[in-house]
Formats: sequence, structure tokens, C-alpha cells
Amino acid sequence: MTNLLAAKTAVVTGASSGIGRSVARTFAENGADVVVADVREDPREDGRPTRELIESETDASAAYVECDVSNVDDFEAVIDEADRFGGVDVLVNNAGIFRSEEFLEVTPDGYDRLMEVNVKGPFFGSQLAARRMIENDGGSIINVSSIAGLVGNGGYVTYCVSKGALRLLTYALAHRLGPEGIRVNAIHPGGVETAMMEDAHMGPEALDQFVQAIPSRRIGEPDDIAGAALFLASDLAGYVNGESLVVDGGYTYTG
Repeated sequence: MTNLLAAKTAVVTGASSGIGRSVARTFAENGADVVVADVREDPREDGRPTRELIESETDASAAYVECDVSNVDDFEAVIDEADRFGGVDVLVNNAGIFRSEEFLEVTPDGYDRLMEVNVKGPFFGSQLAARRMIENDGGSIINVSSIAGLVGNGGYVTYCVSKGALRLLTYALAHRLGPEGIRVNAIHPGGVETAMMEDAHMGPEALDQFVQAIPSRRIGEPDDIAGAALFLASDLAGYVNGESLVVDGGYTYTG
């Protein structure tokens, strides 16, 4: 691996499992110390906790902080933990929840909970991180949105609303924080082989149809998203700000 993130400290939310776990591991492999923020330490898939994985397989240091991103006090504790490693340089707002729904039956409570995690968390997490980054002469914020933030789907309207809001948050923060030396970008994954995709309850026939509609003819892997995040976090993307990077095998714009 390279040292693209040497001497950097990264905070990755939702990093116990799935995409966040892969991002955290990839960052550590490339030199970053990592704060793993999640509501649970054990991964939803098999294996050791992300913190243990990083410390046993890389030269990086890692810490786990229990964090519900919708709770600002929890998020502040995560940013404080990053100070032990020198202060946050990179924030990846990856934590999120997905729910299929019948639009006509969505309740205010269900709507609020999804928006609190998917939008409020990244909003105030970015605010907290940006304050520290300004003191440290800049940084990088990466919001993990979704292709659902680019196109609508009637089967999960609230999720689309939340990811669209995260896309616009990215652009607005890039405008506000760019002069402070902070780059803010979004990644829009397509279908990725994670527990969240299992939550979509896509049957074998529907899954096959979906794959056939992807020009790359496969579902994405968490490492596909981690590679994009590594690029955006590193100096290779030093002039990339306010960008939406679609990582979906060509699905969104060729269908």
C-alpha cells in the first residue's frame, strides 16, 4: 500500500460494518490513524471489530467510539477522540439507514428518524469537524450519499429525500468551507454488497435484472467505494471540491 494519508487522522462513521469498515481499513493501510464511530462495535458481517482489524493488520492506530450520529454530544466525543491522534483531518460521513416503504403509509416518526441519521448527523458532524479543521489549516469531508440522491425511486421516498439533501449539503459546504482549506465531496454508490443491500429484500430474479442493467455487470463491493474515498481524502484530489463521484458501474447514466 501507499502512504497517501500518512500523518493524517480520519473519522469514519458507520465504520463497524460494510462500506465504512472498508473505508476505515483502506485509510489505515495508507497511513491514517482512524477513529471508528458506530452504534455497535461488532461488525454485522463476520470478523473482528474494525479497530482490532486495523491495529493487527496495519501500522496505524485506531479507536472505537460508540456514536449515534444523530446525537450531537456523541459526535462531539468522536471528534474529541481524534484529538488524541493530532486532530481530525478527514471526516467520512458514512453512517446511514435505509428503509423500503409505502409512501402513503410513512409516519412522521419514521421520517424523522431516517432524516436524523442520514442528514442531521452529517450536518452537525461536519460542523464539529470543520471547526477543528480550520484550526489545523484544512481537511477533507466526504459524504457517502447514494445514486438515490441523484434519481428518485417510489419504493423508498424518504431515503431518496435524505440522500438528495446530503448531496446539496455537500455543494453548500464546499462553497462555505473551501476558502478555509476544507474540501467537501460526495460519493454516490450504486448497489453494493453489504447488509444494507440485504435490507432491500431484493429477490434473485430482481437482483439478476438489476445486475444486467449495470454496464459493468456486477454488484459493487465495499472496496470499490473505499478506493474512491481514498482518492478524495488524499492530496491526489487536492483540487477536487464540491464534486459528486458516482461509483455504480455505469448504472445511473447509461440506463
